[in-house]
Amino acid sequence: MAFVPETFILYPEKLNFASDKAAYTYMKRYIFSLYICITGCLAAMATQRFAPLSFPKRETRAVWLTTFSSLDWPKNKATSPAGIKAQQDELCRILDRLKEVNINTVLLQTRVRGSVIYPSAIEPWDGCLTGTPGRAPGYDPLAFAVRECHKRGMELHAWLVAIPCFKISAATRMGNRSVLKTHPKLCVRHGDSWYLDPGQPETADYLASLCREIAANYDVDGIHFDYIRYPENAAKFNDASSYRKYGKRQNKADWRRDNMTRCVRTMYRAVKAAKPWVKVSSSPVGKFSDLSRYPSYNWNAYSAVHQDAQGWLREGIQDMLFPMMYFRGNHFYPFAIDWKENDYGRPVVPGLGIYFLSPQEKDWPLEDITRELYFTRSLDLGGQAFFRYAYLNDNHKGLFDFLKDVYYPFPALPSACNSQDSIPPERPGNLHKSREAQTYVLRWSPSVDNLCGKDVRYNVYASQTSPVDIASARNLIAVNVDSCSLPIHEEFCALNGISFAVTAIDRFGNESEPARLPSGWSDKPNLSGRFLPHDSQTLDIPEQDSPYVAVVDAYGRIVSTAPYSRRVRIGHLAKGLYEIRTLAKKGRSKHIGYFIK
Repeated sequence: MAFVPETFILYPEKLNFASDKAAYTYMKRYIFSLYICITGCLAAMATQRFAPLSFPKRETRAVWLTTFSSLDWPKNKATSPAGIKAQQDELCRILDRLKEVNINTVLLQTRVRGSVIYPSAIEPWDGCLTGTPGRAPGYDPLAFAVRECHKRGMELHAWLVAIPCFKISAATRMGNRSVLKTHPKLCVRHGDSWYLDPGQPETADYLASLCREIAANYDVDGIHFDYIRYPENAAKFNDASSYRKYGKRQNKADWRRDNMTRCVRTMYRAVKAAKPWVKVSSSPVGKFSDLSRYPSYNWNAYSAVHQDAQGWLREGIQDMLFPMMYFRGNHFYPFAIDWKENDYGRPVVPGLGIYFLSPQEKDWPLEDITRELYFTRSLDLGGQAFFRYAYLNDNHKGLFDFLKDVYYPFPALPSACNSQDSIPPERPGNLHKSREAQTYVLRWSPSVDNLCGKDVRYNVYASQTSPVDIASARNLIAVNVDSCSLPIHEEFCALNGISFAVTAIDRFGNESEPARLPSGWSDKPNLSGRFLPHDSQTLDIPEQDSPYVAVVDAYGRIVSTAPYSRRVRIGHLAKGLYEIRTLAKKGRSKHIGYFIK
């Protein structure tokens, strides 16, 4: 049964409003509550049996890839040429795995704890790469990661841990380039660690210098601030000296919020001055503040850690937010609505605590996450983010399979952040097809960004309906292609009446009008003898040593699975070209044959 919070019950005796505005606010909350109830019930049904009814074409699907203590990557140390290759191959396998489930945004931890994973003129190398803080790995991991993400049509956002630095016990190992050595007055002790003091005005400039260095030297798609807040137990944070010097008779809580906002504003402006298309985001605490009927129990962004994250959206100094909503039930749904009501027209992408699915954590059932997925999509919150990669990769409770087969079966474009540029690029030209060796290739002439002349990327669509509907995610076959060509599988071209379209998309997310290629191929492949006979309802296949079989459509997507049988039911499938494959443990699969329905 779907989760139904108490909000869904309307108590007439409680309707005592002091003003029309209060009544309006209450009724708006009530209507939203009914909406939660309905969508929650539908979500519970859908997770048991059905795929979602619709799939957004634009939806940020992000994963935090943690380098702290090599939790997600890298497990291999780059201390030799062989180690470098192993480390790079490991990252490529991770990205391939994410591509398999149509993730489109990688949040790569780039500033770890006062240390970084790129050759910086400001801070030392983190020890996750080689096992030794300050030691260079022999290559540029950030440049490599950007390049490999872009090859796969993914965005890479450099994730910077802002305020915490390193353990006090590790300070001597950080060397002379640590912030404690170069800017000692910015650092304060809190607990067992060193932190930057947001109350020092130069702290904002220091963090901005890191943002400027990354934006200027790397083709990142975003810069993402984590821990851009005061620490837990903020009342004990040792900033009394800076408060006396800079507080100007302000309330201390307001002063601290102003300090964090100054840091965010300064970093945002530094990034935009270097490259205005780079998305700037942060991951605030998942509950912004207490709600009228749902308290935060003293753990919220605004009061507990002095993050005015909704104010950052209002001021326009964040392009998007990834609130860490690692909760369920009444701790999740009302606060998700609050983020939506205060998004100021910018994407808010809830971070989901999928690590709680692990038996070693809280052993949540899968339905707790799937209901949150359906609910955030129904609110049009801009997407979802998952903390963290290892828990997605391990497929706890079948989450990876659910995303791949049910929730993310089609690609999607990341949410656009085009407040600074809403002008689409030019339409690509001269879209045509050709036969090259044993492959068919779509080719087109390049487009350019109308605003700044930067190179653009391309989205490719295909459909048996002409003209291709480019508003439908179901027709997307490739996103953010960084060249002017795309190989097409030979079997794909055997379809009658297949049409293609190509659009250009700029770095702000503006998409051009499509270049279209009408249906029909001048040189269709010879596939005689390679199709399995059928009667449109069932299809007989050769004997196989496999527990399951899968039906794959012309776009390479699994559309049906079933336990192995010599006779496979196909009556429910739409017209088109399909492939039958075996399906075994760990994704092992082999080709059986094709059929056209």
